[in-house]
Amino acid sequence: MDIGSAKITPAEMEGVPHHLIDILEPQEEFNVLLFQQRAKQAIKEIYGRGHIPILTGGTGFYIQSVLYDIDFTKEAEPGIRKKLEEEAKEELGPQKLHDRLRRVDPVTAENIHCNNVKRVIRALEFYELNGYPISEHNETERSKPSPYLFRYYVLHMPREILYERIEKRVERMLSDGLVEEVKRLKAKGYTRDMVSMQGLGYKEILDYLNGISTLEEAADLLKRNTRHFAKRQMTWFRREREVTWVDMASFEDKEALLRFLIKDYETEIGGKLRD
Repeated sequence: MDIGSAKITPAEMEGVPHHLIDILEPQEEFNVLLFQQRAKQAIKEIYGRGHIPILTGGTGFYIQSVLYDIDFTKEAEPGIRKKLEEEAKEELGPQKLHDRLRRVDPVTAENIHCNNVKRVIRALEFYELNGYPISEHNETERSKPSPYLFRYYVLHMPREILYERIEKRVERMLSDGLVEEVKRLKAKGYTRDMVSMQGLGYKEILDYLNGISTLEEAADLLKRNTRHFAKRQMTWFRREREVTWVDMASFEDKEALLRFLIKDYETEIGGKLRD
């Protein structure tokens, strides 16, 4: 899953070690708890080598889970989860299950798409198990002081520029072979109900390959869904505390942006990032 995930290439890494890439097969289970555990282990190892870890990405809750060491110990009950999974498949369906979540936890429902059944079930499971919303739990956990000394940067740009970049990104993914990549995954038996295949780019192209849409319709839908995702990202980050917003339009190039980030980090945290 290289093209649809926009995974960094070995050449782009320029010899800098990157972690939590190519660690799972598409059919394997993955969630925020597993991410948190693996990220914390990687951070420990990086510190052990005398380096500064950089946590990067766009999934705000995953970043938050590490930054504030959120406790997920109250979120597992196989019996409740199995019942909800059966209801999602047979009785209620994704939309009605999402509507149920909206009634008990509107904050979480607002941040989860109705098709993300796994996260909807996890939130409902937490509510049934504990009697209060997972959003309330997460807010309590989030208010804890972080165990890390950190700087939290959110890069942003004018919406019209961002949307233009999204358009070009989707077109580049298609020209780089996204359809062929999804064809190979489909041939291996990976289906739309798998979490890995619900990612942006994969579910839209699967619909095309399954005859549900044309390629042009799939591309347009992917562009639209990516724009919506970017909008949800910004909404999430605006609610975060201790964030430094960085206007990319203020810098002439990436080198200027990098110099600013290094200077800001060294000023606020202390110590040299590099000679």
